[in-house]
Amino acid sequence: MEIEEDEERRRQRKLEEALEVKSLRRIISAYLNYPEAAEEDVRRYEKSFKKLPPAHKVLLPHYPSKFQNLRRCISLNSYFIFTMLQAFEPPLDMSQDVDGCKDPHLENFEHGHCHSEERNASSCQSASTSGRMCCSNHAEACPQEKSNIMSNPTTEEVKSEQQHEPIFGSGAGEVENNNEIAECCSNDVADSNGNAFSSPHDWLDPSLLLNVPLVDVDKVRCIIRNIVRDWAAEGEKERNQCYKPILEELDAQFPNRSKESPPACLVPGAGLGRLALEISCLGFISQGNEFSYYMMICSSFILNHTETTGQWTIYPWIHSNCNSLSDNDQHRPVSIPDIHPASAGITEGFSMCGGDFVEVYNDSSQIGVWDAVVTCFFIDTAHNIIEYIEIISRILKEGGVWINFGPLLYHFADMYGQEDDMSIELSLEDVKKIAFHYGFELEKEQTIETTYTTNPRSMMQNHYHAAFWTMRKKRTTTT
Repeated sequence: MEIEEDEERRRQRKLEEALEVKSLRRIISAYLNYPEAAEEDVRRYEKSFKKLPPAHKVLLPHYPSKFQNLRRCISLNSYFIFTMLQAFEPPLDMSQDVDGCKDPHLENFEHGHCHSEERNASSCQSASTSGRMCCSNHAEACPQEKSNIMSNPTTEEVKSEQQHEPIFGSGAGEVENNNEIAECCSNDVADSNGNAFSSPHDWLDPSLLLNVPLVDVDKVRCIIRNIVRDWAAEGEKERNQCYKPILEELDAQFPNRSKESPPACLVPGAGLGRLALEISCLGFISQGNEFSYYMMICSSFILNHTETTGQWTIYPWIHSNCNSLSDNDQHRPVSIPDIHPASAGITEGFSMCGGDFVEVYNDSSQIGVWDAVVTCFFIDTAHNIIEYIEIISRILKEGGVWINFGPLLYHFADMYGQEDDMSIELSLEDVKKIAFHYGFELEKEQTIETTYTTNPRSMMQNHYHAAFWTMRKKRTTTT
């Protein structure tokens, strides 16, 4: 009987690892398919232009050069992406023959644990692996190599999540077969000086890549726009709207911070890591928690591999022709990062923890550990927001502070036809009632208007009236 149980556990571990490898290959494939998907968009633009009557075509003599400029921008975006992937160290053996696995349980395992969601009209969803990159006690820094700020993520299981971001259709079709992927990934990508880039990593071999749907490549485009929000001077306005009130409130709540024993602050939904880093620079032991592997690969690259400000140039706004004031606006470059993370003055103990918030922090070792929890555009990512609030209360120390900023755009609200899924969508009034039930007292509250990864020069601007509050966990009275 014990032998059978051991065999079952080994088989289960094998299936789990195979699923993790396949999921990570899919994410890497999405990044590597970016150039071909973007090129397909340009071909579509050219096809439409060629259909114009000659009398109309002559009115747009600059369009052929516009298409070539788009291709140049795509090439430079691709150079950044491929450089990022070259720096990434996968936590698993990516050469495993996942597709050759004949175990019939693998398909059932995927359907049971890989939760694929449809995007709603106003959100950008990122499917991700949820694994612990640095699940240490808050007082312990992530294992660091050399001068790295944070370590590469690891992976334990597969899930999906969404980001607050408007979606604009790209028009590119799905990649149809492995030959197209191989062709895309084998093409040399050149930097601004015309130097060809190729990767020596075996796990980037085209034969190991997967077919990916267009929605996966859209996630890469979402990441490019999120980079502007967190790591470009152009994103400073949004950061001032969202991050600045949080940082000022943290500073006011902990006026006499000790350098010898800094207060500990957790940042769930840390995205690309800028807010968590800014909190660290304020003098807190800061830990960011992020669910999306798309985000974690990119944040690790920027935090660990930046050598100077403005080291890379990207073109984040080229993927939509809608609401542009001019071609120059659409094609304008953005330099990143606007600061050098390693020289920003971080407090010792800054770390990033990859994984699902509920799975990582709903653990007895986390009870009463944190002095502050900061949630920015996060609490509406829950299937069950009550569970989020309950865990935030549990992990805070008595008298600890919860600072929240964001709307209630529930990410799983429009998931039709998925009977096993759930989405608890509370009003702001009910959210506060639940918080009071779990021992919070409201100290400050206001509404702040903000945008999220919005092109500041676009003719269309989506604005949120975000809830911003400070709540404190009550101290228990002793008799």
